[in-house]
Amino acid sequence: MSREDQAMKELLLTIVKPLVSNPQAIVINQINQGHAVVLELHVDPSDMGKVIGKQGRRAQAIRSIMKARATLQGKRIIVDIVG
Repeated sequence: MSREDQAMKELLLTIVKPLVSNPQAIVINQINQGHAVVLELHVDPSDMGKVIGKQGRRAQAIRSIMKARATLQGKRIIVDIVG
């Protein structure tokens, strides 16, 4: 895993950790798909609503921040929130 990829995972963890009640349950899996990077975010099922937010607004904001960061590195990123 490259340093940039590790920084992306740390950024996602930094964003999500204050939102959840059970931060120990956060797991981020990275899947490389060619020029795209998929980050699978696993949280406790009771925290899913907190991460997604009303009408998915919080999830969309998280994805926007991650996309902006990936664009600076010339990469494409997909954040997949899994229960």
